[in-house]
Amino acid sequence: MTGNEFRFFLSCDINLPVTFRVERLEGYLPLPKFPNSENNVPVENRTAELYVECALYIDGAPFGLPTRTRLESSGPSYCWNELITLTTKYRDITAQSQLTFTVWDLSHGEGLIGGATILLFNSKKQLKTGKQKLRLWAGKEADGTFPTITPGKVPRHERGELERLEKLANKYERGQIQRVDWLDRLSFKTMERIKERESVKNGSSHLYLVVDFCSFEHRVVFQESGANFLLPSPMASTNDIVIVWDPEVGKINPSEHKQLKLARSLTRGVIDRDLKPSSNERKSIQRILKYPPTRTLSGDERQLLWKFRFSAMSEKRALTKFLRCVEWSDVQEAKQALELMGKWEMIDVSDALELLSPVFESEEVRAYAVSVLERADDEELECYLLQLVQALRFERSDKSRLCHFLVQRALRNIELASFLRWYVAVELHDPAYAKRFYCTYEILEENMLKMTAGVNGEEDGFKQWQSLVRQTELTAQLCSITRDVRNVRGNTQKKIEKLRHLLSGLLSELTYFDEPIRSPLAPGVLITGIVSSESSIFKSALHPLRLTFRTANGGTSKIIFKKGDDIRQDQLVVQMVSLMDRLLKLENLDLHLTPYKVLATGQDEGMLEFIPSRSLAQILSEHRSIISYLQKFHADDHGPFGITATCLETFIKSCAGYSVITYILGIGDRHLDNLLLRDDGRLFHVDFGFILGRDPKPFPPPMKLCKEMVEAMGGAESQYYTRFKSYCCEAYNILRKSSNLILNLFYLMAGSNIPDIASDPEKGILKLQEKFRLDLDDEASIHFFQDLINESVSALFPQMVETIHRWAQYWR
Repeated sequence: MTGNEFRFFLSCDINLPVTFRVERLEGYLPLPKFPNSENNVPVENRTAELYVECALYIDGAPFGLPTRTRLESSGPSYCWNELITLTTKYRDITAQSQLTFTVWDLSHGEGLIGGATILLFNSKKQLKTGKQKLRLWAGKEADGTFPTITPGKVPRHERGELERLEKLANKYERGQIQRVDWLDRLSFKTMERIKERESVKNGSSHLYLVVDFCSFEHRVVFQESGANFLLPSPMASTNDIVIVWDPEVGKINPSEHKQLKLARSLTRGVIDRDLKPSSNERKSIQRILKYPPTRTLSGDERQLLWKFRFSAMSEKRALTKFLRCVEWSDVQEAKQALELMGKWEMIDVSDALELLSPVFESEEVRAYAVSVLERADDEELECYLLQLVQALRFERSDKSRLCHFLVQRALRNIELASFLRWYVAVELHDPAYAKRFYCTYEILEENMLKMTAGVNGEEDGFKQWQSLVRQTELTAQLCSITRDVRNVRGNTQKKIEKLRHLLSGLLSELTYFDEPIRSPLAPGVLITGIVSSESSIFKSALHPLRLTFRTANGGTSKIIFKKGDDIRQDQLVVQMVSLMDRLLKLENLDLHLTPYKVLATGQDEGMLEFIPSRSLAQILSEHRSIISYLQKFHADDHGPFGITATCLETFIKSCAGYSVITYILGIGDRHLDNLLLRDDGRLFHVDFGFILGRDPKPFPPPMKLCKEMVEAMGGAESQYYTRFKSYCCEAYNILRKSSNLILNLFYLMAGSNIPDIASDPEKGILKLQEKFRLDLDDEASIHFFQDLINESVSALFPQMVETIHRWAQYWR
């Protein structure tokens, strides 16, 4: 059911007796007047013999005999919890039907405690369901006339926080509010405290009866038996909105359905084969083909694509859109669509990724997508491997065509095998899909162990698998070291000493491995041990390790190992940076990005490549400016600002690249500590805890530029700043051309446990789509992006006092 649908039952169709549960009494019981006694005693402090008399009134007249509950006199409170079933059925009651409840006390004769009346239907003519808390009218028997003089509903002007919370609790119990266990527990504890506070504040003046009405799968709307019309509404005399219930809402229009079936019938295949779109229809089709993969096609658009399906077969971009307009529940139509798919112009790999999304359930369509992926080389496949593993969630079976494809490609390339094994292993913690991912893991292991040694000196399958297993053993030992180091009391230096002591003592086997291990970050590199003297610890709450490994070729490999932090989101962002760097280079635009390697080895652990660099905060505190820092390494008296032209060009290009990428991905929480600068002038970003528009600080600027970066280019009026803007616009247009690829990759991550995607996948992907401004052509997008840069930079300098104050606060 979509958010716009309203499904309901009609009261005249419910052939069930009126049923409700009388639960308990809340509040204070009045005492008979005796000398030297208090007027009221809490329910839990007084013993009485109570019963509740229930009666049904229709249009102000009693209907049937009253029903009584059992006597209740035991326990600290009066709780009947008794189900009452009347002889009257729901189909027989009217919109003005009422239930009356009168509480009697037999402990001192037959004493009247109080009564209350409630309508069965609300003002919208919907049957009331769930718990109802009725305020009793002390000393009065419930009145069944219409309108009643003993309404159980608290008058609107008397309602306070307590009534608001009880209304929400009622909605929660009916399932109209989403359940979040940890939040619900906190909420109900707070509600109990508010109830106690309100009880003390309001004194002991009211007594309440709690009644639970029967609930149905859908809302129940009043309609008289045999009536197919509504009474004329007094619209001429009032301006109130009149709600009219349409019994056919949500049902298929038989005329439209028949027309659709005729238009799509197989007999039209002969006619449609020769149909050619008119000029206007061709424009409409081209407009549809430009839609992003997130766009849902309307009924008319689906019909248009189906009508001209034969003429669209030469247009490869049209296949994914055509498959979206197929009625897969119609066996004959699905069969014809699959036949056309086999004859269609071969689609690109980026479009094949769309066919692996949860939108497409047909096994044949998903198998076709895999056949297209088979054309991708290993380098390209590695770019999409993270998402392809996530796409296993959307397959119909554990041993799907996609699963076997990934395993077969991994067997031909040990680097793919290493990454596939890690991506799958991390997902084993997901209880919903653990069986599926474990099945893929087993197939990979089973097939790799069967491999024999290659003629070119490749290791046999057993040795290759063992080299991958040793990666897991290594990360387990690093987790143990991290825990030991954290337990050391004292400053960071003492923890570093403990780390080096462990590596040279108890864990000395880590300094020289028995056999080389493939680096988890770069499986093509063999590491032989840890250099303990060059290993250290970062000064932060989680105390991540900075380790230097020896490599088999005589070099070193530096990594950061984190335990206690989920770095899967960082892994995704850096993968996107790497992909965008590749896309830009394919268009001959090298912006000197730094897509360092990141690998999550567990839910709360992982490795990151260590890149020698310094944060802008550190540079500015020590050197006052970025240019002064770069002069240390690339001084040139004849160059711009006293540094070499190459160094400045590298800085400008890297600033442009990351400005565009962080804008598109909506990277938040940018500050001078997570902007790093390398000695050669390359700037890059780290720490991606907030993406897709989320930001912990208010008023985030649209572009992540700080004043010091612009000043290093010579200010907003310099030629170098103009060049920076030119690179930004060029990169933005290049990446816009690949928007479908990027959107498809994020769409495949929709089922992952990455925080900023899992919270609201649809909203996050739509935010990403919005950043591409697909409604603009290239020239308009250049003007848009230039305005965006100007807006961001002008706020960094004193022209706009209010905005500079807000955004200066952001960068602090």
